[in-house]
Amino acid sequence: MTTATITDTVFRTPEDQEFAAQWRSWHQRRLEDLSAPYGFMAVTALHWITRDAKAFAGLPGQWWEHDDWLYVELNGVETLVFNGAAITGVHKLGSIAEGDSFTLGLGEIIIEAAKRGGKYILRPRHPQNPLLQSFTDVPTFEPDIGWVIEGTFTRFLEPRETTVGAVIKGLKHVYRAPGKVTFELYGRTHTLTAFNGFTESSLTILFTDATSGKTTYAANRSLHIDAPDPDGKVSLDFNRAVNLPCAFTDLATCPLPPARNRLSVAITAGEKIPHERS
Repeated sequence: MTTATITDTVFRTPEDQEFAAQWRSWHQRRLEDLSAPYGFMAVTALHWITRDAKAFAGLPGQWWEHDDWLYVELNGVETLVFNGAAITGVHKLGSIAEGDSFTLGLGEIIIEAAKRGGKYILRPRHPQNPLLQSFTDVPTFEPDIGWVIEGTFTRFLEPRETTVGAVIKGLKHVYRAPGKVTFELYGRTHTLTAFNGFTESSLTILFTDATSGKTTYAANRSLHIDAPDPDGKVSLDFNRAVNLPCAFTDLATCPLPPARNRLSVAITAGEKIPHERS
């Protein structure tokens, strides 16, 4: 790991070659996740649920929300699979916590019911969606071990509620930030608000930088950081900075980075603008 100026030299040493091989394995797993039959590229629509019962093209029944519960009314010949059983008629499906979701089955289609920004949504997912079928790869910068940078995680006394915008106008996301990450780059100290990651004690950084809107997706990128060591040391491998779903499709509700996470330096590492946006 380094805090030195990034060089243009890659793959010249055995260490570089081993690093590149590990990155290629990671990148392949990333592509497999993106091309999963019911992954985000399988999403075919984004429907917003209100208090008024409403039908949606391609979906059975009418849907509404009442007292923070999701309901559906299916006619006599319409059915859905919910919790492993076929349902029909009026059904009280459930109350969904912010950021959570559950699914219903409709033949080949999986219907994701979720809550985002305090609002209930439905997202059908179909394995034959043209966006998914045409997906092949994500453009990236060449992996460079120089972009593995040591940082320090400082935990807040109490997690801080942090409200950020979203790629959908008017939508807000609220997260609890456990702390901040600081690191040195090009002779300057940078500080980023960290959110909880998807594995125990890990962290997630949402950020933009000087490449955003040029070679990388304008709205955001995300970086996973493994759990800090006992001294708070963390490793920021910007080679593994990835696009959020909104970089591939307009049917996403992705959060925007906190204000302090908009870096003025260029992070020429990680995923670039997807082919789907170019």
